Amino acid sequence: MQAVTITQITPLELESLIENSIKKVLSTQKTEQPTTDQWFDLNELCNYHPDKPRPATVYGWVFAGKIPVNKGGKKLRFLKSEIDEWLKQGRKMTFAESSLKAEQYLKNK
Repeated sequence: MQAVTITQITPLELESLIENSIKKVLSTQKTEQPTTDQWFDLNELCNYHPDKPRPATVYGWVFAGKIPVNKGGKKLRFLKSEIDEWLKQGRKMTFAESSLKAEQYLKNK
């Protein structure tokens, strides 16, 4: 442990030391803002979806159980995080990815 020498400082110097200390602490802390999930109604989902489907198409997906949906009374509500995950699941594998998956399958068989 180091020895601390106390000297007299002016109020202005003390204020400067405190400000610098606070700035240092605040800059090292993570400034994460809590992310709140967003709800879409049918029209908002149609606008958000990359293919811009018609409402009738989305109703077909809901009826077939292909899309995650929350039903409140007569209204359909879609959670943005669930829609994003659903869209990612539709991604096709590249040739390299499918070859690797096939090799792993054959090794385990």
